[in-house]
Amino acid sequence: MTDIRFPGSHAALRLLLVVCGYLSAGPLLLAQSPPPPPAPVVAVDARHAELGISEWLTRMHVASRKRAYIGTFVVSAGSNMFSARIWHICDGTQQMERVESLNGVPRSTFRRNDEVVTFMPETRTAVAERREALGLFPQMLASPDSSIAQYYSAKQTGVERVAGYDAEVVVLQPKDGLRFGYRVWNEKKSGLVVKLQTLDVDGKVVEQVAFSELQLNAPVSMAKLAHMMNNTEGYRIERPEVVKTTPIAEGWALKNAVPGFKSMSCHRRPSTSGESASSDKTMQWVFSDGLASVSLFVEVFDRRRHTQEGSSSDGATHTLTRKLTDKGGEWWVTVVGEAPIQTLHAFAQGLDRVK
Repeated sequence: MTDIRFPGSHAALRLLLVVCGYLSAGPLLLAQSPPPPPAPVVAVDARHAELGISEWLTRMHVASRKRAYIGTFVVSAGSNMFSARIWHICDGTQQMERVESLNGVPRSTFRRNDEVVTFMPETRTAVAERREALGLFPQMLASPDSSIAQYYSAKQTGVERVAGYDAEVVVLQPKDGLRFGYRVWNEKKSGLVVKLQTLDVDGKVVEQVAFSELQLNAPVSMAKLAHMMNNTEGYRIERPEVVKTTPIAEGWALKNAVPGFKSMSCHRRPSTSGESASSDKTMQWVFSDGLASVSLFVEVFDRRRHTQEGSSSDGATHTLTRKLTDKGGEWWVTVVGEAPIQTLHAFAQGLDRVK
């Protein structure tokens, strides 16, 4: 699962950055108690009341491609809280961002289109990667076979104030139990997403990310960001080995498709065990339904590291681990995704060794 190297696994943050153009795919949480009383709501804007989900998502995404902005966003994750400062600019063809963590481990992440560099000053390390777009926006939305509307519906519920701006509130409601819902606040004039909540199957808030301060049409310099991104003097550069592949080439298939989730990419990367054997590689197979993503990680079973099957959760992000044995050997499967645990079970149970 793609991430931007923030602490934890924050599904709503990932989705916000996808919609706002920071990520093409890639990991908040309000405490699981009743949400606070809603702010006063004004009437629904009749101009947008009848928009379908694809139109809403396209409007939100296009907003990020037309605006330069600077802001501070806050991620709430259970009893944890994380905040960061973001500088964003896009000239319509090229996007650049800088995200600076404001608490926790110091780090700065820069992106220029699919190039990503993460600076970690405490270890004087810079991780340089290329992150392949999953095609979530706008390609999937523009595709005639887009199935987002088959699995989600959209409804505007009012207008509220967020970070000093009037924002239209849109609920993206799933049509089955295999995915979570979302409540999205987008700035009324531009459509830029300024707040986003992930809702569980009972409609309770399990994750939240929101701008606490935002300056639209800010004087962000693409040249200055590029200079900062390229200035790696004094840092040890790490370039993770990631090889594009296919599930079939790696010997895997899904015998039963999970409704709504499409295969988006497949890569092979070194295992974290540090061994150099050619068999010690992890396959990451990524799926998406257009909003949520699920990753299947498969590697050779190692009894020293793979000790316990089971599941865990961090807000909307669930993790499932299991051992798989077939005539070809023993494998360790990890499924991670911003989806209900039954969705992850469906992926794990459908995985099949084909060679």
